[in-house]
Amino acid sequence: MSGGTKFITPAFLRKLHWKELLAVLFILLAIYFFRAERHELKALVPAIERAHRGWVILGVGITVAYILFQAAMYVYSFKSIGAKLNLIKSTELFLKRNLLSVFLPAGGISSLAYLPQSLKREHLHKQQIHQASGIYGFVGILSVFLVGIPVVLYAMLHAASMRDAAWGLVTICLLLAGVVMFVRSMQHKGRMYRLLTKYFPAAAHQIDEIFTFQLQLPAFTKTILASVLIEVAGIAHLYLSMLAVGVTPSMEAACVGYIVATIFLIISPFLRGLGAIELSLAYLLTNYGYTSLQALEITLLFRLFEFWLPLIAGMFAFALKGKDLVLRILPPILIFLLGMVNIFSVLTPPLASRMHMLRAYIPGTSIHASNLLVVFLGLVLLVTATFLFRGLRSAWIVALSVSLLSVIGHISKALDYEEATLALVTSVILIITARQYRVKSNPQLVNIGVVTAIATFGVVLLFGSVGFYFLNVKHFGIDFTWLQSLRHAFHGFMLLDDDGLVPVTRFGKEFMSAIRVLGVSAWAFLFYTIIRPYLKVTKHSNSAMEKARFYLSQYGNSPMDYFKVGSDKLLFVSDTFEGFVAYRVASSFAIVLEEPVCSEENKEGLLSEFEEQCKKMGLRPAFYRVDEDSTYYFNHLKKKKMLIGQEAIMDLRNFTLSGKDKKSLRNGLNSLANKGYTTQIQVAPQPDQLLASLKAVSDEWLAQYEVKEMTFSQGLFNKEEIRHQDVITVTNAAGEVVAFLNIIPDYTPGECTYDLIRKRSDAPGGVMDALIIALIQDAQAKGLETLNLGMVPMSGISQPQNTAEKMVKYAYEKLRFFRHYQGLREFKDKYATEWTNKYLVYEHDFDLLQLPVALNKVMQP
Repeated sequence: MSGGTKFITPAFLRKLHWKELLAVLFILLAIYFFRAERHELKALVPAIERAHRGWVILGVGITVAYILFQAAMYVYSFKSIGAKLNLIKSTELFLKRNLLSVFLPAGGISSLAYLPQSLKREHLHKQQIHQASGIYGFVGILSVFLVGIPVVLYAMLHAASMRDAAWGLVTICLLLAGVVMFVRSMQHKGRMYRLLTKYFPAAAHQIDEIFTFQLQLPAFTKTILASVLIEVAGIAHLYLSMLAVGVTPSMEAACVGYIVATIFLIISPFLRGLGAIELSLAYLLTNYGYTSLQALEITLLFRLFEFWLPLIAGMFAFALKGKDLVLRILPPILIFLLGMVNIFSVLTPPLASRMHMLRAYIPGTSIHASNLLVVFLGLVLLVTATFLFRGLRSAWIVALSVSLLSVIGHISKALDYEEATLALVTSVILIITARQYRVKSNPQLVNIGVVTAIATFGVVLLFGSVGFYFLNVKHFGIDFTWLQSLRHAFHGFMLLDDDGLVPVTRFGKEFMSAIRVLGVSAWAFLFYTIIRPYLKVTKHSNSAMEKARFYLSQYGNSPMDYFKVGSDKLLFVSDTFEGFVAYRVASSFAIVLEEPVCSEENKEGLLSEFEEQCKKMGLRPAFYRVDEDSTYYFNHLKKKKMLIGQEAIMDLRNFTLSGKDKKSLRNGLNSLANKGYTTQIQVAPQPDQLLASLKAVSDEWLAQYEVKEMTFSQGLFNKEEIRHQDVITVTNAAGEVVAFLNIIPDYTPGECTYDLIRKRSDAPGGVMDALIIALIQDAQAKGLETLNLGMVPMSGISQPQNTAEKMVKYAYEKLRFFRHYQGLREFKDKYATEWTNKYLVYEHDFDLLQLPVALNKVMQP
């Protein structure tokens, strides 16, 4: 077909960013929702202010019970199918789904498809979650029907206007019957099942999984009971709203009003019946004799209890998902804000009324918080905020001290209770998050700072006292006594205001400035010495290295073990267990390569011992390239993990170059041989001439790919180390080395591995395959079973478990900067028979903002 028209293909649909589009849609709906409900939100405030406080508090208490009943429904729904979910997780699940239901079309049903990460961590299968959610939704409608039948029948007998409500119950009845028939058809493979599998054959397996379950009747009965209690709580909410408004309550109006509102909620296709519920409920209440204003106030309070409070709780439930990260970032932000407030408070004059009130309780001579001191404390807080991000313990002490001083200072300065409240909240949050700040300051430098500050203080007191005492009266208009001289010198050093001390001459001003400059300098130097980080790092001793090598020979079981005793590593050798930890220090982190080298039963104990050592040193431990099978060792330390790549393992036992699938490899090797290229295994020790050739190849490879030597989890080109290693080379017809790899010790039983694999820029592409094939054949000749091909960073993340992994997956797949990892994956995939996950184990989500920099540093030679 010619022209510009194109069919919309499935491939095109898959390329659409559905998740991103839905996210934008939900944001727009949220904006629309809160914008449309702004009048109701504004009306809530005066309605609550007029309402009886006791009944409102009781209504809030019933809202808490309402949320717990909803959580209990989830608990028993899961028990109905033989699964378990505790009350806390169930509460979180309800609150999150309830919030989403406001913005989803047919939210009461569609929100049941939401699966938070917390459910996955409970080891629940997806079909179990869907089954329990289906029971929850069905019972929720069923209880409305059970409670609604007697209520509506009674109301129909007493009010003709309520006859229309019967249609709502009929609709619910038909809906329930339809759900029951559908489920039975799915379970017994009836007509509906056959129709679905006919048109959607690929979904047959999923349908069988979802609808194949044995219903536990006792738990199902409890689910119905919890749902009925939810309806009772709703009726109580409406009845309490009447009491709170101050009108004569009506149980009939409460029952009928609640059922009608819930019917609108169920049949509403959008925004959980907003608008329709308010309108219908207010109209219904007027039929029971309430005025329009009273009906509106009752409705608004009822909606506060039933809708707005659970909605706000849902927002908190989502916010608490990243509470650790928030509490890690919030203190530095508050400290920075408090610093700005301190500075700006100097620029704005105090309120005269507050100053008048303050002087009634505090003598004017005692209000000594000067502008200079406030500005200085503000600057200190601005600097401290930066160091708080780095986790310095001393920065936390300074921040807490200055925050508490600011509380007192703002109150005593001008009754600035707004600024004092900010300082107090900041202090409380700092106390809550105290354990997050562990990096120490240099104790020697702190001692120097303290001594210097005390010495300067003594000098200023002596200098100021003598200076004031012998000053001519004309400079200040005062003939100072010794006591006055001492007091004014002290105030000048402490940067405090001095009532009545006004220099008259230029010399008097310079004299006062000199004292304050000395004071500012002393305090600033003391602050610098306290805040400066101190990381005590000592190189390992010969005895520690000897022990580490011995433990490696006894307990080594990883291809990375060879690098753990490298010259770039620091060693923590346990005093309690036979084992050690290899790590490097950067940016206040102790980056550990993999896990401890020790026996299996001692790993958790050695990790705990190393954790305590890091606390003493003020370091935050992080573990790089931890195997998936080893992550459980870190559970008792409550560590977090992130998938950072996969390691390729090849089974050598069945490898052969014969067969159709190896034809391209055979052709590549034959092409190299025809061009005069030969592959050889050079047994150690290596001669100087060969080492020089290898060095030239290595340098050219580094220049070609514009990369630098890396270390930590890999080696760099070191002549003396490579001299004692077997090397595989590819040489051209002229006998020149064009590619090589060096074989390094692998402590995994029956496994071999290599470190560097490099080639010249003009070498044929097949030389890398020639090196790997030669290594495979050599390993097979030695009776080895597997070949470790190394890790491909960022690859293998098919189902991200958190935001960090989603970002890594996106970068690996979309960003050009990381495209070379895809090529590396394709090369190793030709040989790999198994891919194993490798993780970064860390302490806090906030660490992920700093760990990339720290990892980059430790990988530098």
